[in-house]
Amino acid sequence: MTIERVFQNNEKWIADKLAIDENYFKNLSKGQSPEFLYIGCSDSRVTAEDIMGVQPGDVFVHRNIANLVNNVDLNVMSVLNYAVRHLKVNHVVVCGHYNCGGVKAAMQAVDMGILNPWLRNIRDVYRLHKEELNAIADLDARYNRLVELNVEEQCFNLIKTAAIQEAFRDRGLKVHGWVFDISTGRLIDLKIDFDKKLEAVREIYNLYAEEVH
Repeated sequence: MTIERVFQNNEKWIADKLAIDENYFKNLSKGQSPEFLYIGCSDSRVTAEDIMGVQPGDVFVHRNIANLVNNVDLNVMSVLNYAVRHLKVNHVVVCGHYNCGGVKAAMQAVDMGILNPWLRNIRDVYRLHKEELNAIADLDARYNRLVELNVEEQCFNLIKTAAIQEAFRDRGLKVHGWVFDISTGRLIDLKIDFDKKLEAVREIYNLYAEEVH
């Protein structure tokens, strides 16, 4: 892929859109009201709009290495607050993917330099589930299970935030944990029962006293 080809593709994309709707870009420029905030991995093989089959304007997207929701990361927290409190999205998705390089790196004794503090978040997930993970003999299966557990933990991190709790209370916002299987193209809903899992810890993380149920 060359830079020249990118701009050629852009011209074709414009022509294709206008052939269907001559006001497409005029309408697109009026604003956005997406239903979804998608938090995914930066991996070049996993693009939110493609795997969800949606169009520009349908999804607000944030991507970083291994789809982390780090509560002291101003980038992801800014995206979250803007999407939830200003764009009023009704669904927040954390989407990991099998064969994730970041997750694999976090399970290996390797010095990754500047990435070390970032990957430590995944190592913490590994620590919490070490017994289950170490019981999986096949390394690829172990890596992929950590991908799932990491998605679940990042969803927990979302639910700890005031923006999510407020939107859940006021309009029933939902948090979802998904995994994309690169080998099949399939998008998998982990169907995590957060009400059940969080029941025991709401006393700690609830920021709205008895208002969040």
